[in-house]
Amino acid sequence: MATLIHRPEYAGYDFGPEHPFTPARLDMLLDLLRALGHEVRPQAGPAATREEILTVHEEAYVATVEALDRGEPRPLAEAHGLGTPDNPIFPGMDLAARWLVGGALHGARLLMAGTERRVLQLGGGLHHAQKDRAEGFCLYNDLAVAIQDMVTQGFRVAYLDIDLHHGDGVQNLFYNHDQVLTISLHESGHYLFPGTGHVQEVGGPKALGTTVNVPLEPYTGAEDYLAAFEAVVPRALAWFQPDILLVQAGADAHFEDPLGDLALTTQTFQTLFNRILELADQYTQGRVLFTLGGGYEAHVVARVWTLLTLTVLGLPLPERLPPEWAERWRKLLGPGNGARLHDPVPAFPALQGGEARTRRNRDIVTRLLDHLVPHWEA
Repeated sequence: MATLIHRPEYAGYDFGPEHPFTPARLDMLLDLLRALGHEVRPQAGPAATREEILTVHEEAYVATVEALDRGEPRPLAEAHGLGTPDNPIFPGMDLAARWLVGGALHGARLLMAGTERRVLQLGGGLHHAQKDRAEGFCLYNDLAVAIQDMVTQGFRVAYLDIDLHHGDGVQNLFYNHDQVLTISLHESGHYLFPGTGHVQEVGGPKALGTTVNVPLEPYTGAEDYLAAFEAVVPRALAWFQPDILLVQAGADAHFEDPLGDLALTTQTFQTLFNRILELADQYTQGRVLFTLGGGYEAHVVARVWTLLTLTVLGLPLPERLPPEWAERWRKLLGPGNGARLHDPVPAFPALQGGEARTRRNRDIVTRLLDHLVPHWEA
């Protein structure tokens, strides 16, 4: 079995009713797990302390978050990415973000202590937060704080990001750190926020080869995605030999997500989750910490993260979802959604330009390995 981490206070991380990063996504997930007959009793980690936040974030930034939380005006708020449409100011935001960071820290410490091998943090995944500013719905970088804690304790950490968007905050914070490997598969920054994550980004001078980016073409589907994953991820892990694997499991690479243009299905995610667990068994003695992340279509995130939870726990996957759950969430699910766990096959009509897109994705992987292999074989 495995350990789940969650607490009701995560619902406080709420940018408002019109914002896509809504805590209702977690409410739907927890309600679906219960409706499927699984008694959900997650552990509740403590909130991260100010000192723990400061292990990766600058004092001036943290002080600005705290002041805005108290209602004090700060003329440089927008310079720190705060008070923007992506990151509006809301009461309680400092503590709400520290709860999420605390959950990731708690999971990391369970792995370091050897009391658990698989941990799923039902929240977090705030991979865009930078050391001195908020970005992309992310105030404090829970992933980076957890990584820093593990590195301080002498662990080598591999970070794997399957979110639609490049994991730029985590990459930037450890770009020149030879004890941290960052791997991100994402829609190319030539088309999508945050505009980074190119194959030439391979790590700083003290850590060449430890940054791995797989920037995929828009409308990349399962076959190309999984081929790129297999060409790069196992090879990177074999070279780096991590002690712990940390995974940001955003669900927004799904074909129905409104914020991007990758074309994965629930079946693709199931394959990915099983493969990641196999790689953890192979390279980190099974030690893996998952967090959630992006995902902005309600009926998609509920199903993808249910798949993740049941897979991590080693529980059987249902074919059909409870109709009473679907009825409770009908307003968010929309008509015709919520009956089955998996997408129909085929999930969508064949996309135009498939052969050309496959060639471009293969070229991307080839160029990436051309940049990395000299450092891996040095």
